[in-house]
Amino acid sequence: METFVYTGHAARVIFGAGTLSRLRDEVERLGATRVLLVGGRSERAAALLGPLVAARFEGVAMHTPVEVTERALELVSAAGVDCLVSVGGGSATGLGKALTGRTGLPLIAVPTTYAGSEMTPIVGETADGKKTTRSDPVLVPKTVIYDVELTLGLPVGLSVTSGLNAMAHAVEALYSPDANPATDNFALESITRLARALPLLAQRPDDPDARTDALLGAWLAGICLGTVRMGLHHKLCHLLGGSYGLPHSETHAVLLPHVMASSPPAVMRRIAAALGAPDAPTAVFDLATRLGAPGSLVELGLGEADLATIAGDDAGVLALLEEAWRGDRPAALDDRPDLTALTEQVVASFAGASNPRIAELLGDLVRRLHGFVLDNDLTEAEWLGAIDFLTRTGQLCSPTRQEFVLLSDTLGISSAVDLLTNSRSPDTTPSAVLGPFYVEGPPAVPSGANLAEGLPGVPLRADVRITDLDGRPIPDAVVDVWQSNQDGFYDVQLPELEGPVLRARLRSGADGTLWFRSILPSEYPIPDDGPVGQMLRATGRHPYRAPHLHFMISAPGYRKLITQLFVAGGRYLDSDAVFGVKDELIVEFPPGPDGSRTVEFTFRLGAGNG
Repeated sequence: METFVYTGHAARVIFGAGTLSRLRDEVERLGATRVLLVGGRSERAAALLGPLVAARFEGVAMHTPVEVTERALELVSAAGVDCLVSVGGGSATGLGKALTGRTGLPLIAVPTTYAGSEMTPIVGETADGKKTTRSDPVLVPKTVIYDVELTLGLPVGLSVTSGLNAMAHAVEALYSPDANPATDNFALESITRLARALPLLAQRPDDPDARTDALLGAWLAGICLGTVRMGLHHKLCHLLGGSYGLPHSETHAVLLPHVMASSPPAVMRRIAAALGAPDAPTAVFDLATRLGAPGSLVELGLGEADLATIAGDDAGVLALLEEAWRGDRPAALDDRPDLTALTEQVVASFAGASNPRIAELLGDLVRRLHGFVLDNDLTEAEWLGAIDFLTRTGQLCSPTRQEFVLLSDTLGISSAVDLLTNSRSPDTTPSAVLGPFYVEGPPAVPSGANLAEGLPGVPLRADVRITDLDGRPIPDAVVDVWQSNQDGFYDVQLPELEGPVLRARLRSGADGTLWFRSILPSEYPIPDDGPVGQMLRATGRHPYRAPHLHFMISAPGYRKLITQLFVAGGRYLDSDAVFGVKDELIVEFPPGPDGSRTVEFTFRLGAGNG
């Protein structure tokens, strides 16, 4: 059982392209009239605010030095400021929060990088060569405006290091003592978006979709940073920045893969899956290197003699820092080879497809299959076993037996496709899987015919009505019906039979109705003498289907409906072998005085191409 404490910090978030245009509305919403504009990239903001700008402060600095904050405070007092607006990266946001913490004034943050601090109740400040942090809900901005357009001009180098800084927030959130399902999902989605966006931004810095992905990733990472405690990575970055003057985002970029290499392997496997890579630390190191981020602490100006002081008595931290100082590629936590190049080579081979949809589907299939192979460390013997299984499945297929359809059914794929294709209108009768025993062109019979003439079983009368969604009858609808006999066999499974049995095609009358006689359907096993049966037995599953009648109904101007009616109270309703039962299709088949059964049902068809 999971146990956790989650503390959310409410901030009004406005996200999109061109959202800076709403800045003045947000200031006025707070009832403010005299704004201090903080940050050096604030010309557009100043133009939008116009006379509401009482003063501007552009002297922001990394790590929020206290002396800078004190200069800004003098301006707050002199200008009679009643609202703060920070525009820029983490330094501008940090100064805005430092001022909020001292004055209680409301802050509106407009981030232009991927720092994430705008979503946190934390500010880190430096004084006398030491950086200290403060956490207080009052520091959370009242509104955060994320405008994708403000990031379009962000230099590639800063985009990369700032994005890796954001990724560090998400990574540490996953193994924080405060980790919980909400932040886990935010973190993994953030990592996925950032890893997807950063390579694209290195090639096309003005790509709005990639910029959107990166900014969304940064926002989610900021939520993580603001709701769970950070660990070793952030502790080291604060120390290196506050006491040794190293640049903030660049330090995060260098340290991240090395701290990851010493982090819980189970968490790293989750991150590897989000990255689509076999090993998370080396994947992040390679990403940073490929995109031109600084690769070592020595590049950032840290002296080797400082490493022991920073690590103290912790030999593990010292080894980590030495590796990061040199810029060594961390050892892989997972010794499986990286399939990325192979996967992308195969996906690229589909680029010449005449139908783009084919290329899209095959590309996604290859990525997922390669991921399955990698994630499960598939052995050659297991792969050969799967090939043999699929080969035997294909060899059993014939005009009267569709083993591949059975495989699709028993894996729930048929029901999944059915739901996607046919269940998007809540007002139509729910659909169900076609199954492997439908035969084209069943014999046409008149309403009132007996489909079970001469066959043993409990007599059944079915009264059917076909209507549109407004209840109006649909005349001359074509209704195909098929079912098994009382022993659970369809006619195509019984070679001794001559001609179709228990299947027919009827048409609705002018009032949309028809009726027929048959026998009560019973539960039956799907064919289990082949590979599908082998799979069911190997997984402890039974092969039985709940008792049902099949229907296929079509009429001009309406969507074709393929469905089933299940006998209420029948066996296996809760464990149907092909996952085909839907509650709305479980119907009463009440008994009559003579023991026969009846069923009445109205099928509702939606408009479409029939």
